[in-house]
Amino acid sequence: MNPDDESLRPGVGADTGEVPASFDHLVRQGGQALAAADIDEGWREAGLLLAQVLGRDRAWLIAHGDEVAGADQARAFQSLIARRLAGEPMAYVLGQHGFWSLSLKVTPAVLVPRPETELLVEQVLACLPQTRPARPVRIADLGTGSGAIALALASERPQWQIVATDASAAALAVAEDNARVLGLEQRVHFRQGHWYQALAGQPAFDALVSNPPYIVRDDDHLAAPALRHEPQSALVSGSDGLDDIRQIIAGAAEHLRPGGWLLLEHGWDQAKAVRALLHAHGFAGIDSRRDLGGQPRISFGRRPG
Repeated sequence: MNPDDESLRPGVGADTGEVPASFDHLVRQGGQALAAADIDEGWREAGLLLAQVLGRDRAWLIAHGDEVAGADQARAFQSLIARRLAGEPMAYVLGQHGFWSLSLKVTPAVLVPRPETELLVEQVLACLPQTRPARPVRIADLGTGSGAIALALASERPQWQIVATDASAAALAVAEDNARVLGLEQRVHFRQGHWYQALAGQPAFDALVSNPPYIVRDDDHLAAPALRHEPQSALVSGSDGLDDIRQIIAGAAEHLRPGGWLLLEHGWDQAKAVRALLHAHGFAGIDSRRDLGGQPRISFGRRPG
């Protein structure tokens, strides 16, 4: 199937007297177009997109595949297929994405949460006790985006006090929507500001966690279709990708309790540089963790004391 076939363009085929298409036919048509455009799992994506249009799950769609789609449904489906063919990430087309045990709303105002970022959540849970005798554990998620890290931690540790920050008002709006939908709005407090500006006047924290921008400014990967649709300010950080990480590490001690942790996601080839920065700023217990692909993906250290 040619992805430029007119039958795949939004609105084509509507009110033309053609025989209406079944749900199965639309999925086959869309799946062929996505596969022809070298989109992995195009058939599966087509099913998800039609299920989205119908407001049903895939199991219902499979059971009702021989039912006839209405003209409006077909047009809406074709419009979503066209967005995928233009390179828009599936998460943006669907408007949601899974992270940890949560389903999160995502828009082009935020990055699509990556599986490797779950390693940050795992490490925070491993570093800190669930409770303390005298006071609650306090966590700050810097550059929260969709709220993925903060909300995952809140879902696991309801007694923790969590602050989530972002410089982008649009990103914070998405994160706050996610907190409300998940029933976690009382567990996470959102503040706007660039890195530590958002924490002015806040008591010190037991841990600071961040998935900051860390891609080199002229990295060839930025031309990939998916990354072109994501906010560049959340991806790019100077000529070596470490500008924001340097800022976060340099200011961390002021906002950490003695013994508090700083945990950072970074590029697969940046672990050594990040550990060196942590060491230069007096952190102890410095280490890195590898993702499922075997790449060192997060590094962390502890404020002495």
